[in-house]
Amino acid sequence: MTLQELQNQALQLPISDRWRLVQLLLHSIQQETLSFSSPNPNMNSVTGLDPWTQSLIGVIELSAEEPTESYVDYLEEKYS
Repeated sequence: MTLQELQNQALQLPISDRWRLVQLLLHSIQQETLSFSSPNPNMNSVTGLDPWTQSLIGVIELSAEEPTESYVDYLEEKYS
């Protein structure tokens, strides 16, 4: 089965089945991605979460820059 055939079949599923398929795919991708990254001690605490909740982990990336520095830079630019 080609990717196009699989896509066509998936789009014919009821929305509840498509939503579940999306959740399962995201969970699968997340698990594979985590297996390539360095072990994180906090990941043990998320294994008991629902797969949908687990799929949200990593969606927001925190910047390395301090929020205070960003805000100060913003104010300096705004008022200079």
